[in-house]
Amino acid sequence: MSLKNPNVVSFKRPKRVAIVIANPALSTTSGWPVGFWWSELAHPYYEFSEKGYEVEIFSPDGGRCEADAMSDPNDSSGYSSTDLISQGFIHTESLRSLIDQTRPIADLDIADFDALVVAGGQAPMFTFENAVELQKKFVEFYESGKVTAALCHGTAILRYAKLSNGDYLAKGKTVTGFANSEEDFADNAVWEYGLLPRDKHVMPWRIEDELKALGANYVQAGLWRGFAIRDGNLITGQQNFSGGETARAIIEAVGE
Repeated sequence: MSLKNPNVVSFKRPKRVAIVIANPALSTTSGWPVGFWWSELAHPYYEFSEKGYEVEIFSPDGGRCEADAMSDPNDSSGYSSTDLISQGFIHTESLRSLIDQTRPIADLDIADFDALVVAGGQAPMFTFENAVELQKKFVEFYESGKVTAALCHGTAILRYAKLSNGDYLAKGKTVTGFANSEEDFADNAVWEYGLLPRDKHVMPWRIEDELKALGANYVQAGLWRGFAIRDGNLITGQQNFSGGETARAIIEAVGE
């Protein structure tokens, strides 16, 4: 609400962001159930909410989504036990219930949103190849000039997203995403604990390698360091510790 002129009261429309999380799937490398990553939803959601943004959650197919187990602060692994923002999201029923009723990406009207962010988790690496509607919406959003973002393994979308001229969206862009050093860390961890044999990898392919192969200028900040980079209206975040950085880069680009 603006009161600059005491005779005129106007209401400013809040900025609106669409967050896309992955539908559940089974890993073809490990056989484990995979999904989205809690911090990559909860941390951006928190940052956007603090600025008064409206947030709506989509998924490629719509419906109920499931998080990767280790992203849950309550998981027995304890991997995410210090993630208090995700803990708060999970234990706020009005927020937690949002992942039970995500809208399909086909319903997303680009005109209704100021920014789009595709969150990661393990599932995008196995499902985004066939998520044709998501690929289409991502490119349409980008070509409309609006802020278009992807985070962690959500940057898998860049392996498939092609502009209307046929070029890969990532070609010539400075981007980040889950680093090879982080994939090495994950592989070594599951091998050490005997969760996978040493001839198996957690992921079927690697973000860093594929983005470079597409002609992108891939950059990263180091192992498990929060990091996001902007190139025009494209914003990418490195990994699951980069949700806040990615959201703040989007806020800077979109404004309040």
